[in-house]
Amino acid sequence: MADAAGTGMSTGVSKTPAEFLKAIKGKAVLVKLNSGVDYRGILACLDGYMNIAMEQTEEYVNGQLKNKYGDAFIRGNNVLYISALSKSS
Repeated sequence: MADAAGTGMSTGVSKTPAEFLKAIKGKAVLVKLNSGVDYRGILACLDGYMNIAMEQTEEYVNGQLKNKYGDAFIRGNNVLYISALSKSS
């Protein structure tokens, strides 16, 4: 089976969004905002409103690294999507 966007996760296994988010807690993620800015880091926690706390966070604008943050907090209404990153990313 093919990987979902190179994440190492099989597309043949069906998970609910809640199960997916629980599985990636503490792992490397990509958070894309409505503005197009990407944040990559370790998912520390999130709540029902999709407010996100991340650690070891890097900010990318137009694919270019712009900033590095220790901890970052992202308000849920700005989130377009969250994606698990493979270990090589």
